[in-house]
Amino acid sequence: MPELVALDLPGGTGFVDALRAIWDTGDAAAPLDPRLPEPARRALLQALRPTRVVGSDGEFHRLDDGLGVEEGDALVVATSGSSGQPRGVVLTHEGVGASARASSERLAVDATRHSWLACLPLAHVGGLSVVTRALLTDTPLTVLPGFDAGVIERLGRDGEATHVSLVATGLRRIDPASFTCILLGGSRPPEGLAPNVVATYGMTETGSGVVYDGVPLDGAEIALAHFEDDAEEGEILLRAPMLMRCYRDGADGRVTGPDGSRTWFATGDAGSVNEDGTLAVRGRVTEVIVTGGEKVWPDAVEGVLAAHGGVAEVAVWKRPDPEWGERVVAWVVPAQRQPGTEELVDLVKTTLAPWAAPKEVIFTTALPRTASGKVRRRDLR
Repeated sequence: MPELVALDLPGGTGFVDALRAIWDTGDAAAPLDPRLPEPARRALLQALRPTRVVGSDGEFHRLDDGLGVEEGDALVVATSGSSGQPRGVVLTHEGVGASARASSERLAVDATRHSWLACLPLAHVGGLSVVTRALLTDTPLTVLPGFDAGVIERLGRDGEATHVSLVATGLRRIDPASFTCILLGGSRPPEGLAPNVVATYGMTETGSGVVYDGVPLDGAEIALAHFEDDAEEGEILLRAPMLMRCYRDGADGRVTGPDGSRTWFATGDAGSVNEDGTLAVRGRVTEVIVTGGEKVWPDAVEGVLAAHGGVAEVAVWKRPDPEWGERVVAWVVPAQRQPGTEELVDLVKTTLAPWAAPKEVIFTTALPRTASGKVRRRDLR
C-alpha cells in the first residue's frame, strides 16, 4: 500500500524536490505548516495520520499510528472548513492533473514564455496548487519561503516570474502591473481589479480554484440547491474532475444534485447565476445575517465599505440584537484618515439597502486572519 509522507518543510527547492521524490515512489504527500505551534502540529498529524514525516534535516521519521493511502492518491491537504478542526482532503493524481491542465489552458500559459511564482503557504491548496501546476505542465517555477512584497514585486518586474497566486491582502501590497497574470483567491475579491487579475472560486476539496471570473474551468460544472421560496439564490454545488476522492476519514462529501445523481459537492456557499451565466458568490450559508427578517450577506457589505478611501481593511459580522434578532456590525481598520461612523453607515444604506447598514462600527488596528489570509469572522468580538 502506498504511504502518506508529511512534508514538514519551508517553501523552496527542498520542498519541491521532496514532493517529486515522494511521487516518484508512488506515495502521497501531506504538506505541513512549519509555522504551527506544537499543540496545533500534533492535532494536524492526528487528523492526517501520515506514515512518515520528512523534516528540514532531510531524514524520514516513521510514525507508529500512520495510515497508508490508495493507489493514485497524490496529496492529502488539511482544511479547517467551517468547524475550525483540521480535516484531511484526499486529492488524486488524476484530479491534480486535471486542475493543472484546465487552469493552464484557461490562462493560456506557455511554458516557453511564462513562469510561476509560489509565495503563499504550501500547506494550503492555494499555494500548493501553484507548485503542482508548474510541475505537471513543465512550467518554470520559483518558490519563496513566505510572502515578501518587495521580493515578489521585483521578481515580477524583472520578468523572473510572470504568473503568481495571491490573496487580497497580498495584492494590496504590490503593483499588479508587475505580472502578466495574478490569480486571486482566498476571499471575496475587492472591487476594481486590474485587467490582469483573475478572481478565482474554489476550495481545498476542489483542488484549488475551479471558477475563474465567474466562469467554470473546462470540465467543471455548477448547480444551485435553491433555498426555500427563493428561485434565484441557493447553495452552490460543484462537480468536476478536480474534485477530491474523499476526506481522510473516508467520507466522500458527495450530495445529490438537481440531475438526481450523487456526484456533486455541496460547498456551503450561497450564490446565484447572473444573466450572462457567470457565478455570483454571496458568502457562507451559515454566515448570512438575518436582521429584522431581512437577509444580509457580510461579503456584500464588506465590498461597499472597502471601497471607501478611509478604510484599509474591513470585516462584517453579527451580534445578537433584542429588537432585530441580529444586527450588522463592521470592524474597520482605518487608513490614514479615520472615517466617520455615519458616513460609513450612509454609504451602505445608499448602495445596498437600509437594513444592510451596520448598526455598529468598531475601529481596530488589525483583523483576525487564518494563515492563508482569510478573516476569521467568528473571532471578531
